[in-house]
Amino acid sequence: MQKTELLAYLKTFLTPRRIALFEKVLAQRTNHFTVVTQDVHQLHNTSAVIRSCDVFGIQNIHVIEERQPRRIDKEIAMGAQKWVDVNRYNSTKDCIARLREKDFQIVATTPHGNAQNIEEFEISKPSAVFFGTEKDGLSAEVLKEADVKLKIPMQGFTESLNISVSAAIILQSLTSRLRRSEVFWQLTPEEKLEIELNWVKKCIKNSEQLVEHYKASR
Repeated sequence: MQKTELLAYLKTFLTPRRIALFEKVLAQRTNHFTVVTQDVHQLHNTSAVIRSCDVFGIQNIHVIEERQPRRIDKEIAMGAQKWVDVNRYNSTKDCIARLREKDFQIVATTPHGNAQNIEEFEISKPSAVFFGTEKDGLSAEVLKEADVKLKIPMQGFTESLNISVSAAIILQSLTSRLRRSEVFWQLTPEEKLEIELNWVKKCIKNSEQLVEHYKASR
């Protein structure tokens, strides 16, 4: 079964306005950068980071939950979990290994040590940006594995920000610079097809039955 044909069939059940919106958003989506949260205790913080990923065009977020699995707070995520792919792990090691397989460099956010300011960060390489908790930060394992360490310049007495605030600041900075650059950051046609098909299915209540009907008619 050709996915392009299936997508075309399912899109007949959507309004032209919704189809145009999907195309507009997909044109600004990227997998050049991805986000990782590590054992973030406060549920609302992970949900807020997912919302920021959607706002700034990041298609994938990776959520490490070694201590305790948590659901997404839908009220705070404001539906963003429907449009952003949430990848879950119960092991930091497995997450890092998976990201390296996909040729991402590991970027640890930390206010300490020899971390680079976000304005100095080289955006040309595909990067997975890790965020830890406000209290404890990232684990020693992530800091050891990091290819680059990144920080937000701060001039006050406080040297840390809430994770959701940090993620929003960093993602806004990096994605803005990326879109002004000559780096190819857009999704591939194959990626666009998979994502749009997934979005369309989520927008149609009886999508599974429609897919089966489509298969049977071919």
